[in-house]
Amino acid sequence: MKPTRVIHPKLDLIAALVEGLARLSQEIARETAKRMRVPRRRGGTLRPGADTPCWNALRAAVIPHLKRRGSRALLAHYLGVAPGRVHEFFTKNSAMPDAERTLVLIQWLASVQAGRRPG
Repeated sequence: MKPTRVIHPKLDLIAALVEGLARLSQEIARETAKRMRVPRRRGGTLRPGADTPCWNALRAAVIPHLKRRGSRALLAHYLGVAPGRVHEFFTKNSAMPDAERTLVLIQWLASVQAGRRPG
């Protein structure tokens, strides 16, 4: 017994194209889903943003003390980093200091708020 055709023989080419496009669109959807996923690795480096509320609060407390001319350079010297890093920490908000420098920054902020000259 011969298998019966579901579609007209002249439509075979179009059916093959449609089937190929369907497979291609499924593959594109899978690849897009893979690229859209942001893997959250445990213990990975945090970036400043909504996931770092403690850093955001510390940054907000420090920024008012960096208005005077030269204050950023003095803070950079106090922390032992380049002035560009202070810019990344407080202006661009694209980086955060390591744990040791964060503790030193908290000491600096406490002494500035108390009216003492840090250093």
